[in-house]
Amino acid sequence: MHEYNAAHTNNTYSSSRANEARQAAQAGCSTGDGALSSIANLLEFQNSNPYRIQAYRNAARGVLDLQEPAAEILARREPLPVPGLGQRLHTRIVELVQTGTMTFYNDLCMQTLPAQARSLMAIEHVGPHTAIRLYEELGIDTPEKLWWAAQQQRIRKLSGFGERSEARLKEAVGRVLKKNQPRALGGVA
Repeated sequence: MHEYNAAHTNNTYSSSRANEARQAAQAGCSTGDGALSSIANLLEFQNSNPYRIQAYRNAARGVLDLQEPAAEILARREPLPVPGLGQRLHTRIVELVQTGTMTFYNDLCMQTLPAQARSLMAIEHVGPHTAIRLYEELGIDTPEKLWWAAQQQRIRKLSGFGERSEARLKEAVGRVLKKNQPRALGGVA
C-alpha cells in the first residue's frame, strides 16, 4: 500500500471531506497488491456489514497463506482452497487475477473520492491517490487545471513527482483535451 502524505493548502475543500479522502487513500485505493484488504478497509470506512468486512479480511489472509500463487490454482480451473470463501468473492478474485483489476474495488474507490478528484480519474496515469493529491495539494479539479499546472511546472514540486511524471501527465491530459475539443465544421453548418 502506498503511503499518502497530504500538505495543508488553503482551498475551499471542506476538512471533513479532506479527511474522508485521506482515509480512502490510506485504505488503499490502488490496484494491485492488497486489494482484498483494501476492500475490507473501504467497507469498514463506509460502516458496511461487519460480516462482509470480515469475509474480505479472511479472504485476504487465506490468499496470502496459499502454498502456491492463486493465479496458478485458477489457471488449472481449481477452486481456491480458502476456508469460507463464497462464490461471489471467488468470482471477484478470479476477475482480479485475470484482469489485474476488480470492478467492485474500483467502484468502492470511486464512491469514497470527492467528485472533484473523480473527474481527474478519466486521465491516463491518474489513479485515486494521484487525483486526491492533485486536488488537495494543488487545487486541481479539472483536466484544464491539470494541464496548466504541468505547463507551469507545479506538479514536479510535489513529493513523489518529478519531471518525467509531470510530462507524462501533461501528455495524457493533452490527449483528453484534444479529444474533447470541438471540431471545426469546415464552413458546413
